[in-house]
Amino acid sequence: MNDLGAQHAAIRHEIDGAIAAVMAHGRFISGPEVEQLERNFAKYCGAQYCIGTSSGTSALEVGLRAAGIGAGDEVITSTFTFFATVEAIANVGATPVLVDVEADTALMAVDVVGAAIGERTAAVVAVHLYGQPVDLPGFRKLADRHGLLLVEDAAQAHGATVDGMQVGSVGDLATFSFFPGKNLGALGDAGAITTNDSQIAERTRLLRNHGRTNKYEHEIVGTNARMDTLQAAVLDVKLRHLDAWTQLRRGHAAAYDEALADVAGIEPIMVVSGRESSHHLYTVRAEDRDALKERLADRDIATAVHYPMPLHRQPALAQQFSHLDLPNAQLLAESVLSIPVYPELSRSDRAAVIAAVAAT
Repeated sequence: MNDLGAQHAAIRHEIDGAIAAVMAHGRFISGPEVEQLERNFAKYCGAQYCIGTSSGTSALEVGLRAAGIGAGDEVITSTFTFFATVEAIANVGATPVLVDVEADTALMAVDVVGAAIGERTAAVVAVHLYGQPVDLPGFRKLADRHGLLLVEDAAQAHGATVDGMQVGSVGDLATFSFFPGKNLGALGDAGAITTNDSQIAERTRLLRNHGRTNKYEHEIVGTNARMDTLQAAVLDVKLRHLDAWTQLRRGHAAAYDEALADVAGIEPIMVVSGRESSHHLYTVRAEDRDALKERLADRDIATAVHYPMPLHRQPALAQQFSHLDLPNAQLLAESVLSIPVYPELSRSDRAAVIAAVAAT
């Protein structure tokens, strides 16, 4: 599904130089490269502030805490996403409210979220899935109308846009994952928060670093969610290449769209007009997902299922959400399959993937 070896080989001299600089100054925690990445990534996203964190999960948890979300609050989010989204909500003491997604896009819809808003609703975590953004203008209007915090879960959507607006610039805050397999990936775990709210930014910086204002003075009870300097240095190198890599992903996705448009039993996840996906994943719905997965495996083509179980059916949450019937998410869980779309994918390998998917 990825070839990180090829990616790193192409920019090895830049990465080596960045790592060597950190090794030379020895500031492995809170070194200057962290602030440099924060400035550059904020500018990239069109946001005023960026705060680096230890992972995408810690970004979401710290961001929610910084915005004042906690016990007694309800937070609406998608049932069809990675577990970390609901995990962060639960870990700040809030109550997650799970909603269904659209069957053709796998995304949350404004009207569905609007219908789920109640007296205790304090926030919406809008999940950009597979690299495609949700209807950000619609969600912004909804949040403003009801006085809700709007959080963008942009773990898979670095560089995606809606009507020309960058993901990470519209919500009250947005959270990103730099897990190695992401479009912008570290050499380990890392994440970030972007925001245009100076108070959220200031409180996030405190929370991620034990709530302290200096080494031994702690203003609030925080946690250790800092980004390592080495990860920041590598990410800043990779950020310079992100747009080029994204264009390659989009080229592969366009080729898949054209080739698979009329293949019986295969329906690519739809990208809505006006939205530019970063194509972290290229995912199709298949009438017989298991047969397709096996056919591609027989031809040494990697695939993955994102995701085989909606959140409301997860063992950790099943009792809490046993009453829910969210049919679109269940349909997607039983039919989706992701195929290779990484930037270094060759045309010949892409052709082989197409041939395998289209084979009957």
